[in-house]
Amino acid sequence: MSETLQPPAAVTKQLAHWISSTTSADIPSENLTRVKHLILDGIACAIVAAHLPWSTTATRAITSAEPSGPCTVIGWQDHTLGPLAACLLNSTFIQGFELDDYHSRAPLHSNSLLIPALLAAIESPLSTGQTITGRDFLRAYAVGLEVGPRVGLALHGNDLLTRGWHSGAVQGPSAAAAAVSNLLGLNAQRTEWALGIACTQAGGLMSAQFGSDAKRMQHGFAARNGLLGVILAKEGYTGIEDVYERDYGGFLSCFGQGMVEGRDQPFVAHELVKGLGEVWEIEGVRVKLHAAMAGLHSTIDCIEDLQKRHPEHFADGGKLDQIDQIVTAHGDAMYHHGGWIAPEHEPLSSTAAQMSIQYAAAAQLLDREVLMDQYGADKLNRPAIRQLMKKVKPTHTTEFDKDPTKVFATHATVRFRDGSTVETEVAAPRGQQPPVSNEEIVDKWRRLVRDVLDEERRAQIEQVVLDLEEAADLRPLLALLRGDVRCPIRVEGTDG
Repeated sequence: MSETLQPPAAVTKQLAHWISSTTSADIPSENLTRVKHLILDGIACAIVAAHLPWSTTATRAITSAEPSGPCTVIGWQDHTLGPLAACLLNSTFIQGFELDDYHSRAPLHSNSLLIPALLAAIESPLSTGQTITGRDFLRAYAVGLEVGPRVGLALHGNDLLTRGWHSGAVQGPSAAAAAVSNLLGLNAQRTEWALGIACTQAGGLMSAQFGSDAKRMQHGFAARNGLLGVILAKEGYTGIEDVYERDYGGFLSCFGQGMVEGRDQPFVAHELVKGLGEVWEIEGVRVKLHAAMAGLHSTIDCIEDLQKRHPEHFADGGKLDQIDQIVTAHGDAMYHHGGWIAPEHEPLSSTAAQMSIQYAAAAQLLDREVLMDQYGADKLNRPAIRQLMKKVKPTHTTEFDKDPTKVFATHATVRFRDGSTVETEVAAPRGQQPPVSNEEIVDKWRRLVRDVLDEERRAQIEQVVLDLEEAADLRPLLALLRGDVRCPIRVEGTDG
C-alpha cells in the first residue's frame, strides 16, 4: 500500500481502500509462492469432482437453463457459459468432494470462492480492454484470501458454524468481491459498492449437510454473488456503504445476532482491518489430506493412530467385531457440525457421510483411509460400515472450548466387549499443525488427478500454474482446464 495514501477511519472504507490499492509488491514473495500451490490444489479438487454424479446433475441443470457464453466450465469440453453460471458450477466442483482447503481460525473454503470468480472475470467482457497476467491473478487471489477469513474473525471465527450458518457461504461473497475488484482495478468507492452488494446476498444454512447436494453449491452461490457485486459496481450501480459496521441492517450486526454464550460482544469489527498488509491470513489456510469435512480429520487421525499403536486390536480387521463402543470428544463447533447421529434405517448420501463423525471413524476402521473410494456406490452404505457407525458416540467436551489451539481436537476411546479400552487424543489433525508443505501439495495434486487426466495434460497444467508469475496470458491454462476428465469413483449402475 502506498505510504502517501491514508485509509479512512470506518472499517468498510479501510478494507475497500486496502483492496483497491494493494499491489503485487505489497505481498511477500513467499505468500505468492504459497498462492500458486493453493491454486494447484483448488484445480485438482475441481478436476476430480467435475464428473461426479452430483456435479453432472448440477451441470445438466445449469446448462439447460443458461445460454452458452465465453467462460470455461472446468472438465467439460462441450460446455461454456456466461460468467455467473460458470462461476457457480466451477465452485460447485471445487467443493464437490470435501478435498479442498479451509481456514483454521475462520472456516471457509477459499479456492471455491476465488478461483471460479477470477477465472470468470478474466474470460468475460468484464476484462475487455485489460491485459490480465498471471501475476495479476496471483495478486487478486492473495487479496481475496485475506478478506474472507477476516470477515469470519469479526464474527468470532467458528461461532457461525455453532449457530447453524454455513460460515463460508456467509463470508464468501466478500472474498470473491474483493478478489475480482482488485483484479479489475476498481477504485475504493466502487470496491465498497461491490462489497455492499455482495454482503446483502450472504447466507447459507448448515442443515444442507444432511444429505443435500446443495451443500456443495453454497460456496458457489457466494462466489457468484461476489462476482455479481463487482459486475454491478463496475458500471456504477451503488451498493450499501459502511456495510459491515452499520447498526441497523449491517452485515456484522445481523450475522452477530444470537451470539454464542459467553461472548462479551456479538462481533468485533476491528478484526476486519487489524494488521492489514502486515499480518497475513494466508498463514491460516490449511490443505486437506482426507476427503471429509475439516472437523472430521482429527477423528480419522485418532483412529489411524490407534491402528498403528495397537495392531493386536486393529490389524487386518483385528477385533472390530469385538468393539463395544467408540466415544469421541470434540469442541463445540466441531461437535455441532459433525456429531449428529445418522438414522439407522436411512441410506447415507455422500454429502452426509462427508459431514459425519460416525462415518469418518467407521471408514477409517474398515478401510484404513478416508479418500474418494469411501464415497463410491459400492462402499457408502455397506452393512459393515453401518454396523460400526452405530457404535460411534460423538460427545462435546468444554475442555477443548477453553483452548483456541484445540478447535479441531478429538479424544477417542475405544472400548471392547472384554472390558479393555484403548484411547488417544489429537490436538490438531495432520495438515493443520504443521501445515502441508508446498511439495506435499504437488504430491496430492498428482495423486488426485492420476486416474482422471492423461499424464501430458497433468504435467502441462502443473507447469503453467507453478510458473504463473511468468504468464503474460492465461488462455493456455483455461484451454487446459476446459477439456473433458474422467469420474474417479464407481457410480451406481456402472462397472467403472
